Amino acid sequence: MEIKMIPGGVCAALGFQAAGVHCGIRKNASKRDLMLLCSDLPCAAAACYTRNKVFGAPITVTRRHLQNGFARAVVCNSGNANTCNADGVEKANAMCKAAAAALHIPEDDVIVASTGVIGQPLPIEPIEAALPGLAGSLCAGESAANEAAQAIMTTDTHPKEAAVEFTLGGKTCHLGGMCKGSGMIEPDLCTMLAFLTTDAAISHGLLQKALLGSVQDTYNMVSIDGDTSTNDMVTLLANGAAGNAPITAEGDDFDAFCAALHALNTALCRQIAKDGEGATKLLTCTVRGANGGETAKKIAKSVVKSTLFKCAVFGCDANWGRILCAIGYTDAEFSVEHIAVWLASRAGRVQVCQNGAGLPFSEDAALAVLKEDEVTVEIEMGEGGAAATAYGCDLSYDYVKINGDYRT
Repeated sequence: MEIKMIPGGVCAALGFQAAGVHCGIRKNASKRDLMLLCSDLPCAAAACYTRNKVFGAPITVTRRHLQNGFARAVVCNSGNANTCNADGVEKANAMCKAAAAALHIPEDDVIVASTGVIGQPLPIEPIEAALPGLAGSLCAGESAANEAAQAIMTTDTHPKEAAVEFTLGGKTCHLGGMCKGSGMIEPDLCTMLAFLTTDAAISHGLLQKALLGSVQDTYNMVSIDGDTSTNDMVTLLANGAAGNAPITAEGDDFDAFCAALHALNTALCRQIAKDGEGATKLLTCTVRGANGGETAKKIAKSVVKSTLFKCAVFGCDANWGRILCAIGYTDAEFSVEHIAVWLASRAGRVQVCQNGAGLPFSEDAALAVLKEDEVTVEIEMGEGGAAATAYGCDLSYDYVKINGDYRT
């Protein structure tokens, strides 16, 4: 099956409209801070949430609304996380009520999300005042999707969007998405915001299964700084507008849908990793030949999470010993005797380790590899057939600066 990357973001799927506006939560009037996404048709809905024990009020409300497996709209603000507030649930409910009234749909068909500063009361009045006009400006198309993606940004430097086209039973289907996240990205069932849409027809149960499986291999394989956020979630709405025969059992169509969803989420999580706070490089680690899937995942994550190696990548220092060190403290059972390591990028590929020991290599060639804005660490474990890929970024001086004055 061919999976084609296309423009359009969350509006690439038929029957979805979006809009974004500055309503007044953020001080900078040039930054959008309120987003609305709605389907023309009722949707099957699936979601994954942060597993931080301190979680935002919007998650409490969204979990309740999605108990029946259906939703139709998403409302999200940036600039304030609505977390650790005594009136947080009340404010999240008020957002849903105002969105539902503006869209003329039931309140429990609304997913609500917030992102930004923790522990400050959320001003609900600007949101309530803006939602009728925002609902009136809903539009399909690439521009509308981009405006919505802008409205969920915090320290992101640019909006993050992707969409794919694929076929199910001869029908052309689409999956689209937008996400945000530049820091506090250490997912355990997803700690960032991602809103996904599809016009494929699929049951709620299989939609949830597909999302959970994709999350484990994409968003849960991203690490920016090791911090786990309090608010964030991944949601997926399916409205069936493509007209395919509904997917109600596992089989070829379900596998095709999962493959398309994996392609979409991989594209989005790579954007998150590359736009890490203060980052100058996307860091990818691919592990092959591991003795099991979980071992491969743990090793790949261990390397992209290594503070010392992230600093080395920023400085273009081919200090491969830090890679071996990160492999070595991974919580898994394996032998180091057959490990081989390469550094790779558009500038070439340099092997730095064989059988767990160093090799002579050209420092100039390695420097050229590390100067690129996308760098890959390739690891061969030599113990089996399992593989995994993790995504991260380098660690620069700007990371401390961004987080040192985040509230100011």
